[in-house]
Amino acid sequence: MTLPAFLKDKLRLPAVGAPLFIISHPALVIAQCRAGIVGAFPALNARPISQLDEWLHEITEARAAHDRAHPDEPAAPFAVNQIVHKSNARLEEDMALTVKWKAPIVITSLGAREDVNTAVHGYGGITLHDIITNRFARKAIEKGADGVIAVAAGAGGHAGLMSPFALVQDIREWFSGPLLLSGAIATGQAILAAEAMGADLAYIGSAFIATAEARATDANKQAIVEGDASHIVGSSLFTGVFGNYLRASVAAAGLDPDNLPSGDVKTMNFASGEGSKAKAWRDIWGSGQGIGAVKSVQPAAELVARLKREYAEAKKRICASP
Repeated sequence: MTLPAFLKDKLRLPAVGAPLFIISHPALVIAQCRAGIVGAFPALNARPISQLDEWLHEITEARAAHDRAHPDEPAAPFAVNQIVHKSNARLEEDMALTVKWKAPIVITSLGAREDVNTAVHGYGGITLHDIITNRFARKAIEKGADGVIAVAAGAGGHAGLMSPFALVQDIREWFSGPLLLSGAIATGQAILAAEAMGADLAYIGSAFIATAEARATDANKQAIVEGDASHIVGSSLFTGVFGNYLRASVAAAGLDPDNLPSGDVKTMNFASGEGSKAKAWRDIWGSGQGIGAVKSVQPAAELVARLKREYAEAKKRICASP
């Protein structure tokens, strides 16, 4: 199990702040990198495309300024998430900007692409592909990805259905490269558990929704703070792909979370505001099952500090055990 030196040497906690659609933007990414974990954002969050150029410049300059001021605690690398499915008409332009700014890490989703991997490798970056099955993991590596993100049961938004124990175990049977684990990770203890299972890094998303820097509504943040695993409902209704969502947002859209209909949400009318149609991510809020650990809205640095403290305490307990 190996991580590239540029990544391993600059992390102060073995974790990645997962890219959150709509929510992640430079303020959150920069705060995560300064705190010592990888910060990430979806390229599609930058609208129009010209904003992506601005965001990459802002993140690059902020990390460099931090490194000059804190040479003993350099900022962690950042990652750009690219949707490589053929339906993404922006991919070519977004990748051109990603190459221009030499994003250290590119996270690919919805289809492995050899040309994307080659472009990133051309300037010395690495690619990580998110998967929900061992079969998809093999395909990603065969097409040139450097590592995989195992999205297990309990993850927020689009999620897998497999136990993290089974998914990591199956991948580690044949793959010794970078492996990240996603799924209900919101404590330092869970980060250590991910490592114990065989993952290199924990992939944490939902906990960062309830941070000061996150571009989420106050209502969304408060729902994370007030929620726990029982407040999560899983369904493929909203996007056609199985995902986990906050029950309160589903109910606010005029649906019974315990009796979700079949069909496509885009063809259905909901009691949302003035009768407008509810949209996934904007109105139906993705969230993982680990949010019971989130007790307040706080700066991202404070969340990372809690995770570091819990991680260290968990390691200490284990080392002290007979």
